[in-house]
Amino acid sequence: MRRTVYCPGERHIPLDPDSCGSDTGWVFVIVAAPTGVVYQNQSGGHSCAQYEQEGYLVPLFGSGLDEELKEIFVGELRGWGMRGQEWTVELLDRLRTAVSSFAVYGSGRHDELHPTALVLDESRLPEAAEAWITVVSPDGPGVLVWENSD
Repeated sequence: MRRTVYCPGERHIPLDPDSCGSDTGWVFVIVAAPTGVVYQNQSGGHSCAQYEQEGYLVPLFGSGLDEELKEIFVGELRGWGMRGQEWTVELLDRLRTAVSSFAVYGSGRHDELHPTALVLDESRLPEAAEAWITVVSPDGPGVLVWENSD
């Protein structure tokens, strides 16, 4: 008997498909992995750039999860992303604290009984923008994403 192996090509999934924003306060981590699925998110504030990451999506639950991130990017930075810009010490500390407040329950590789906090991946900080923050998750590198303000 002959078996047919199905190898799908890359699939692109927009996280905010209508680009209008649902204003629901969603937050996800896209964990980098060779899945063939590429998630896209409008990011960068007023620049409305489309960033993408191949991997798998981990939803984060709770109310008002994106409030501190919006305070930083919409309030402090007035809706402009930070991609390629220098971070002040104070603003970088606020971003570290905001990112570490997110915890991921469980992992595909570990039997974790307690959530693991995300860590800002400062080695990739130049990639950071509104609605696109590089992080280290329990499963490795990823991106913290939320609804872009613009």
